[in-house]
Amino acid sequence: MQTLKTFSNDNSKIIIMIDVLKRNNVKILGQGNQTMIFAHGFGCDQNTWRYVIDSFKDSYKIVLFDYVGAGKSDLDSYDSKKYNSLKGYANDIIEICEVLNIKDAIFVGHSVSSMIGMLAAIEQPSYFSKMIFLGPSARYIHDNDYNGAMNQEDLLALLEVMDSNYLGWSQQMAPAIMGNPDKPSLGEDLTNSFCATNPDIAKDFARVTFLSDNRADLPLLQVQSLTLQCAEDVLAPEHAGQYIYENTPGNTMIQLKATGHCPHLSAPDEIITLIKSFIQ
Repeated sequence: MQTLKTFSNDNSKIIIMIDVLKRNNVKILGQGNQTMIFAHGFGCDQNTWRYVIDSFKDSYKIVLFDYVGAGKSDLDSYDSKKYNSLKGYANDIIEICEVLNIKDAIFVGHSVSSMIGMLAAIEQPSYFSKMIFLGPSARYIHDNDYNGAMNQEDLLALLEVMDSNYLGWSQQMAPAIMGNPDKPSLGEDLTNSFCATNPDIAKDFARVTFLSDNRADLPLLQVQSLTLQCAEDVLAPEHAGQYIYENTPGNTMIQLKATGHCPHLSAPDEIITLIKSFIQ
């Protein structure tokens, strides 16, 4: 994985920093000596952490960003070859750490960002001190005795629907992913987030996400990690979290009371409490 290890002079340093921060719409909040990096999942942007970050701003420096194609990222920076695997997104996280001189950060990743952050930490373990995986899955497809979210035929059918009608797919899938049918406004918020994402890039990101298989990477992680497993999660069933726990050195797993795939939106108080317990 290529990273930004050498700068020829101060001017090039500044140019590269501006490019990286603009590309991923990086925002820095809060105060403190240690950094927390919050990474959003598919179909979302950094605003997804709005109910969580205020509880950490007084004690930590908070870094938020958008993956290219999401939020207010620089769409012109999208490169289909670079982002044809999760490593392309992991490289962006590494570059953000490098230009901001971040070491020993606490990384909080939702959904696919759990594996993206893990890949970044495997490549540059000194940049991270702890990893928090919220609704993670190392593989979304069933495979022999591995229970992912769905079988391959159903997943490919969903991707075909996405290709032909992204907005319709978003309106159907977002509420199911959110769960919590008794709180329909949450599903509406996620639908709006999906629909605000660049559809062409979102289609690519979906394929990269849902066809990924990071099971072989789990034993390589050297950084202490926490898996927060939701109940009734259609994308990351309990078996997926259990598999990560059993195959990742230094991982702890906690079963949440929260249901659905986005507990930082549906049950932020529970998430805040458990993150604080893990990092303090």
